[in-house]
Amino acid sequence: MAVLIVPELDEEPWPTLGPQVADLIEDGAIFGPGSLKGQPAKLDDEKRAALYRMYEVYPKGHEFAGRRRFKRCSICWRKGLAKTEFMSWVAFAELHPDGPVRCDGFDAHGEPVGRPVVDPYIPMLAVTAEQVEELAYGALYVMCTEGPDADLFDSTNERIVRLSPTGRADGKAVPLSNSPGSRDGARTTFQCFDEPHRLILPRQIEAHETMVANLEKRVLEDPWGLYVGTAGELGQGSIAEGLHEEAQQISRGEIDDPQLFHFHREAGTGYDMDVLEQRVEAVSEATGPVGEYGPGQFLSIARQWDRPKADKAYLERVWTNRWVKSGRQAFDVKQWATLNTAEIIEPGSFVTFGFDGARRRDSTGIVITDIPTGRQQVWAAWERPLDVETWEIDPAEVEDAFERLMAEMDVYRGYLDPPYWDEQAKKWAGRWGDDKFIEWYTQRKGAMAWAIRRYREGQDSGSVTWPESHPLSPQFSRHIGAAGRKPVNLWDDQGERLFILDKIHPDRKFDIAMAGTLSWECRLDALEAGAKPATNSPSIFFLA
Repeated sequence: MAVLIVPELDEEPWPTLGPQVADLIEDGAIFGPGSLKGQPAKLDDEKRAALYRMYEVYPKGHEFAGRRRFKRCSICWRKGLAKTEFMSWVAFAELHPDGPVRCDGFDAHGEPVGRPVVDPYIPMLAVTAEQVEELAYGALYVMCTEGPDADLFDSTNERIVRLSPTGRADGKAVPLSNSPGSRDGARTTFQCFDEPHRLILPRQIEAHETMVANLEKRVLEDPWGLYVGTAGELGQGSIAEGLHEEAQQISRGEIDDPQLFHFHREAGTGYDMDVLEQRVEAVSEATGPVGEYGPGQFLSIARQWDRPKADKAYLERVWTNRWVKSGRQAFDVKQWATLNTAEIIEPGSFVTFGFDGARRRDSTGIVITDIPTGRQQVWAAWERPLDVETWEIDPAEVEDAFERLMAEMDVYRGYLDPPYWDEQAKKWAGRWGDDKFIEWYTQRKGAMAWAIRRYREGQDSGSVTWPESHPLSPQFSRHIGAAGRKPVNLWDDQGERLFILDKIHPDRKFDIAMAGTLSWECRLDALEAGAKPATNSPSIFFLA
């Protein structure tokens, strides 16, 4: 069974408030919307075990005795295992006036004694307002309005207030979507991130960072955060992907004394997903000891692969909980990650370049390729901030970037997509020579589709590399992962349908990936032409 749990269990168990929290949940919480709505909460063995780990505290006699061991806890299980319900139960315990969720000393046996949080503030973040209400916050709302302890709360769609014995507000939980905004200064005691694999946009990442920073404001209440979701798409740069990478570093021993607890269960390798019976076994393994919720559930899930036009990458991700490349992604981001190298392209190198982007929306980038080695590097990039409506790149900045490029590198030539830059392109060609500055229209579907195929071949063969140490490389990788595919009516010699690049999401930009494609295409043409570095002026060439 493929399970990643970090940190691993110690031989001597840590003290934990988990049993007390579990008892409160099963005594006072109920199931939210769904087939079990209103029934008493029931923790299966795996959820109970996760709860015990999440509430570990430092032992009596330690300098941090009674403090939480983990600042962040992450649960990653396959679709359909009541993960969101689990998160809402934890939020219920954290908000409850009798919730034994913080250590108030130790008993005679050295076991921690729980107490409730003083004046709790619990933000619950999801992708959209609708999702917040439908997922963890929605389940918590049902518990606090229909459960046995409903008289302890005053609940609306905007907030759930804990009431004091005199009926006054004594803490609250609130739903958030995308950004905490005015809540930047909130004094958080516990926070939830629902489906963090879907939190991929810059404003969502920024909101996450703001919320994590807020955890340091209520030191006496020992604040922490919980992430609950499913494996996401590789290369999206989601919050969940960052957590998974951090967990792998912990597993490899690269992080000492981690503050992250991470529990990930997936189907192991070796299954032939084209075979129904093996898909059933894969789903069963990803599910774990809780098993089927009803007879034939695993078989029904496995049969989804047989639907015409089924998104098999999506099905594998959500039902076997594997981190996989999306079927919509143009490039193999897992392969791309292996192409990194420590060496940047040195000044004076013999290079080509690609230029693509829009002036007033999305982004624009220049990517250079070292002709002899195939190494690529982002030379310059501009992106419109998502919270800015009116925005335009200053053409002078782009011209400055080209001036630096011409002064520092031996440029053979470059390919540029002219739309949005027609006037500047003609100006640059007039200044630096049209034999080096080549207009290459990306809207030519046939030419573009074959160029993308050649770029993918370069990545698959390892001919394309990129420098891990360059400061713009994370942006390059993000654009590679954001590039989607739009099929065209062309097939290669292997019978594979070709495609051009397209957006996966309106806010995910891929212009740098397009610039990389053009730069690579120019490099291939340079090799075919037998291009040679300049001999008279090794570092000064002008772009046309």
